[in-house]
Amino acid sequence: MSGPHRHLHLHGDNPAARRAPEAKLAGLFLFVLLVALTPTRWMIPIGAEAVIVGLTVAAASLPWRVVLRRLVTITPFIAFAFLLPFVVSGPRMAVGPLHLSQTGLWNAFGIVSKAIIGASATIVVASTTSVPDVVTGLRKLHLPAVIVTIMSFMWRYLDLIAADSGRMRQAMSARGYQPRWLWQARPLANATGALFVRSYERGERIHQAMLARGFDGVMPEPSRTRPVTGTDWAISLLPAVGAAVALIIGAWYGS
Repeated sequence: MSGPHRHLHLHGDNPAARRAPEAKLAGLFLFVLLVALTPTRWMIPIGAEAVIVGLTVAAASLPWRVVLRRLVTITPFIAFAFLLPFVVSGPRMAVGPLHLSQTGLWNAFGIVSKAIIGASATIVVASTTSVPDVVTGLRKLHLPAVIVTIMSFMWRYLDLIAADSGRMRQAMSARGYQPRWLWQARPLANATGALFVRSYERGERIHQAMLARGFDGVMPEPSRTRPVTGTDWAISLLPAVGAAVALIIGAWYGS
């Protein structure tokens, strides 16, 4: 695996990296589901889920600068959330010269907090699990084979397209292309079209080559060095169990 997806996985020996991929993926799904189901105004569960993610990042020995840098991907969600206090109807409160919707503020808090918590948990799994292991884990969780195959090809083709795009951008820069105005976008549009055609033709060639080698629609499963154990499941599901306990406490106290 080349390109940006290779660098999502940080090689290292830590409790998270040693767990079986299917256990980590199942634990991630349950944890993110519980985070999404947490009512926005229940501060105890949200705070507990944030602490759980922080402890998981520490246990995985991930540098916080790496986590924060990768959290940039959720910027569009945060930008959308900041608009809610201005556009949502309902009782309003004065914050300096601004009159903001209380409901909008709570909704914005819920979107931002849940996005950060869920994305951070995903970053932990992505940083401690290689792409082949993710594909193997999805297969072990009995996800439909066609979906697993499509996802594995998608990861690979995104790398190839990113590499081709980088080479085309360098070639355009070497020929003096420095876009500054809207009317200079035509070469960029032509390059985008050429990139699409090249990617489509490459996909056709690869598909024909795979069919010639007996490809039947299911990728071969790599050999595993050890079977999944109860310890893998216990450790991987621990964050989800903690989030469930926090939700129960929040429901008990009503906050």
